[in-house]
Amino acid sequence: MKRTERQHLKEHELAQLIGSARDFIEPRRKQLTAVLVALVVVAIVAVAAMSIRQRRASRGQDLLAEAMVALNARVVPAQPGDPTDVPAAAQFGNSGTFSTEKAKLEAAIPKLKAAADAYPDSEAGITARYHLASAYAALGQPTDAIREYDDVIKRAGDSLYGHMAKFGKADTLSRSGQTDAAIAAWKDLSTQTSDEVPQDAVLLELGKAYMQKGNKDEARKTYTDLVDQHPDSVYSGEARQELENLKRAA
Repeated sequence: MKRTERQHLKEHELAQLIGSARDFIEPRRKQLTAVLVALVVVAIVAVAAMSIRQRRASRGQDLLAEAMVALNARVVPAQPGDPTDVPAAAQFGNSGTFSTEKAKLEAAIPKLKAAADAYPDSEAGITARYHLASAYAALGQPTDAIREYDDVIKRAGDSLYGHMAKFGKADTLSRSGQTDAAIAAWKDLSTQTSDEVPQDAVLLELGKAYMQKGNKDEARKTYTDLVDQHPDSVYSGEARQELENLKRAA
């Protein structure tokens, strides 16, 4: 076939395709226009949603940063003769010093709460709430601490902060004398298979909780599990000492 004939054939095929496309589009012009408009609207909504999420994330990070500046402020004990425990510049410019840990935490809590409540499901909000729970625990307010830890657990799921919140909750329960609840929390953590959960530390704390309850048999079993399963752990020495104490007390 000559080159000119092949060219005419291609042009004819192209004309047929264009004609077929025109025949398809013409009776459906309104429907296709509506679909195109819908696609444009969906694209605009998607871009707007992404922009909003980015702005919220940025604002959440800003609030978290402000809270962390207060939380990480220096503690400089008041000198003899100081009339009051003044938080200095920390309350005003988010930097400076406090004369006690208690004063620093009390100044940081409102900022942490504001950051946590502003965007509660964002990474910044979850981080702020975890530190809020820890601050309450450090101030000896277990009810508030456990409430915030539970919120982190609910929102963070099987993430690092979710596991850390479970650990913090169990520790708060132990320290506040809620022994049965603490044992249940430590036992739940002992079943976790995530690498983010230090099983040796969990077993040590579970053993302590059993001792706190007076259940020496379960404490002995738990300490033995720790020594057997994690012989090289930094906690195994303490577990062995506890086992020796139990042996002497028998």
